[in-house]
Amino acid sequence: MGKNLIEKILESHLSYGELKTGNTIGVNVDQVYTQDATGTMTWLEFEAIGIDKVKVPLAVSYIDHNMLQSNFMNADDHIFLQTAAERFGAFFSKPGNGICHQIHLERFAAPGKIALGTDSHTPTGGGIGTLSIGVGGLEAATVMAGLPFEVVVPEVLHVRLKGALKRPYVTAMDVILTLLKLLSVKGGVGKILEYGGSGIETLNITERATITNMGAELGATTSIFPSDMKTLSFLKAEGREKDWIELKADDDAEYDDIINIDLSSIEPMIAQPHSPDNVIPVKDIAGLKVNQICIGSCTNSSYQAMKTVASILKGKTIHKNVNLLINPGSKQVYEMLAREGLIAEMIAAGARMLEASCGPCIGMGGAPGSSHVSVRSYNRNFKGRSGTKDALIYLASPVSCAIFSLKGKIINPEDFDGEIPIINEPELFTINDNLIIPPSKTTIDTKIVKGPNIKDVPLKEPLRDRIEAEILLKLGNNITTDDIMPAGSQVLPLRSNIPAISEFVFKNIDITFSQRAKELKEKGGCIIIGGDNYGQGSSREHAAIAPMYLGLQVVIAKSFARIHRANLINFGVIPLLFVSEQDYLKVEQGDQLLIEHIINGLKGNQRFKVQNKTQGYIFEAYSNLNEKEKDLIIKGGLLPYTKAKIE
Repeated sequence: MGKNLIEKILESHLSYGELKTGNTIGVNVDQVYTQDATGTMTWLEFEAIGIDKVKVPLAVSYIDHNMLQSNFMNADDHIFLQTAAERFGAFFSKPGNGICHQIHLERFAAPGKIALGTDSHTPTGGGIGTLSIGVGGLEAATVMAGLPFEVVVPEVLHVRLKGALKRPYVTAMDVILTLLKLLSVKGGVGKILEYGGSGIETLNITERATITNMGAELGATTSIFPSDMKTLSFLKAEGREKDWIELKADDDAEYDDIINIDLSSIEPMIAQPHSPDNVIPVKDIAGLKVNQICIGSCTNSSYQAMKTVASILKGKTIHKNVNLLINPGSKQVYEMLAREGLIAEMIAAGARMLEASCGPCIGMGGAPGSSHVSVRSYNRNFKGRSGTKDALIYLASPVSCAIFSLKGKIINPEDFDGEIPIINEPELFTINDNLIIPPSKTTIDTKIVKGPNIKDVPLKEPLRDRIEAEILLKLGNNITTDDIMPAGSQVLPLRSNIPAISEFVFKNIDITFSQRAKELKEKGGCIIIGGDNYGQGSSREHAAIAPMYLGLQVVIAKSFARIHRANLINFGVIPLLFVSEQDYLKVEQGDQLLIEHIINGLKGNQRFKVQNKTQGYIFEAYSNLNEKEKDLIIKGGLLPYTKAKIE
């Protein structure tokens, strides 16, 4: 029996375990990278472990999220990350160099490697054939300390592409929006998407990366394309031909499921508020007036995408009622566009050029007006993520966005009366790595600089055998990490200060949560009830650390998103699942719950009797922890577990 791409890569990196779907395995990791919104905690956690140098072949610390320096906090964190990278032996990408996923694709990602990133859109690297997985910061820190990465072997879904896109109106963004319409934000949970078929030959690497980037919105562990001649061409253009290997599935490879997609049948698509899977054809809402357009982010900020936008805007003026914001993905892209005069064309048309950073995607500037319609070539449109709670955020391709900005309304790109040139990636990129600082060989005496906003990592006490606590919040389905721990310019600068950032937990859902949690902390803590897919979205571990700091003991849900479940476990919070949906419906916010004999339950069949002392009945919940996860929970989390392992 032949092997698929995932089997080949995992097998070549296997440290322990049997490579079989559903099994827990450990794999050796080639690359780990962080970004500043999550990286400050990651490097604080790495420092707390007590290792002198990173133990993975390549580590990179990027600055891309928190670029607004309205006070000392972000600037202090940038210095902390730079000195930590120097001290521990990592590359450092300075502010202004661009978005981590775009730069990593350009300068470091390579086919056949395994990369971990402390960001949910790490799967961008799958476009070049890297098995790229988003993880929480503490998990990344332990891997950098030398431990294997532990993962449950997912199912592999083969997405078989044929035909070619109806260029120039249809782009790679429309491909992934079509998949989201088909599968939903839960459709990839427990799966890796492996792309194949003759249609992949019509997609270049940055187009493939757009597709794998937004695979995160499917809930997938990651997504990946083969490494072929297109991959070689991209690496040649980046001056990295030596990193190329051919990587393809065997002809008789087997998969858990197969989806067939004809690229020629795809039309321009758009995701409506407030979920990336709320997708319809653009033509279905033609005529809707727009107030703001944002083009860029890690999803659609390549040279090809940006040059296409500049070509559409050339010689024209954006609509008088539209505010157009553009953020190229990297300094490389920005510099090339500038040297070709394309930045001038976008500015002349009326665009506002932003830094090469995440920007409006993460709510760092560019917030729309009240109730405004904003169409973005980004990856997420969760309510409030833009910085404006009542804004209506849509997601569409860069081509569609550029056209909408000129017309002031949504139109079918196929009805556009202007020229849309077909742009290809260049044969040679401009290589200028002067904002990437390589690791030094002699850094043992480097002083790590910490500003006053940087606090120590909080730890949870070892597991108690008896938990009696109040249900402080009962939530519905698809609660995001943005709901739990909001982003934006007010909150993100506090990412290195858990006591301060914990004041914002669930602020957009229940402004009283933090205060009530602190009042209950000394009385046994609190419990949260969640629906399906609890914790979807960003990998930010602050959505686990801050509630834990406030006294969260247990989350009981119908199902969990992969990364958030791992983050809860890593910080000693027990993720339990309802046996019966009727019990989810019956419990109420404010109920007092009692769970006893927890440690024996974890070591046994992982079934727990939960007493609802308020309503006077008992229901069952269960955990599905592997042996390592049980140990983590019992010890109080991954940090004390790792320190014991290393020592």
